[in-house]
Amino acid sequence: MARRIIVDIFVPCFVDQLFPDTAMNMVKVLEKVGCEVNYNPNQTCCGQPAFNAGFFDEAREVATKFLNDFSNDVSHYIVAPSASCVGMVRNAYQDIFVKSSNLVKYRTMQKKVYELTEFLTDVLDINSIPGAALRGRVTYHDSCSALRECGIKAGPRLLLTSVQGLELLEMEESETCCGFGGTFAVKFEAISSAMAEQKVENALAIGADYIVSTDSSCLMHIEAYIQKQKKPIKTMHIADVLASGW
Repeated sequence: MARRIIVDIFVPCFVDQLFPDTAMNMVKVLEKVGCEVNYNPNQTCCGQPAFNAGFFDEAREVATKFLNDFSNDVSHYIVAPSASCVGMVRNAYQDIFVKSSNLVKYRTMQKKVYELTEFLTDVLDINSIPGAALRGRVTYHDSCSALRECGIKAGPRLLLTSVQGLELLEMEESETCCGFGGTFAVKFEAISSAMAEQKVENALAIGADYIVSTDSSCLMHIEAYIQKQKKPIKTMHIADVLASGW
C-alpha cells in the first residue's frame, strides 16, 4: 500500500485576511492529488514583514513560533501558496537561527518546506490536475521570491499548460519585478506603480486575459493598478486556476 503524503499547510497572514479562497483552493488541489491535509489554527505569520523592515528581534520571535507550530512531525511536508513566505523560511531563517539552539531543529524543518507548485511537480511528480479547466489566455509572472529565492520557473508553466481551455502565453520581461516588494511599494510609490504598469502593459501586448503567479502579494499589487486604470485584464493565483473547472 502506497504511503499517504501528509501535508501541514501554512496560510500566510495576508492570504488568510485578504485571499482566503486561495488557501481553500490549495487544500482542494492537495486533497485532489491524494494528500492528507492538516491545518494548525495557532499559526500566524512567517515573520517576513518584521525581518524586511529590520526588526530582527521581533522577526526571531515570530520565526520561533513558526518553528514550534510546524516541527512536531518531521515526516510531514509544509506547503504554502506563497513563494515569498517559503523563501523567507527556507533562506532568511538561516540567519535568524544561525547562533540559536533551534538551529538543528530548523535544519530538519527547512528540508520539508515547499511552495505549492514546486511540491506538486518536484515532490509528487505531478504535471497536471485532473479536471482543471479555465478558458482564456494566460501569462505567467515570475515573482522575485519564486524565481530567485526558490528556483521555481518551469513547474508552474507545466501545470498551466495542462489546464483545459487555457492558452499559455509568454510576455516580455516575465522575470522582472512587478514593483511590490512589501514596504518598497509604500516607500517608493511612483517607481512601484511604474513597474506594475510595465508588467500589465507587457501582458496586454500579447492579448492575455489573465496574469497568473504563485504569489498573492504580487497579484494584489498588479490588481490594484489594473482596477485604478480600468485595464481589460485580471489577475489569478495559480492555486485558483488549478482548482477551477471541477
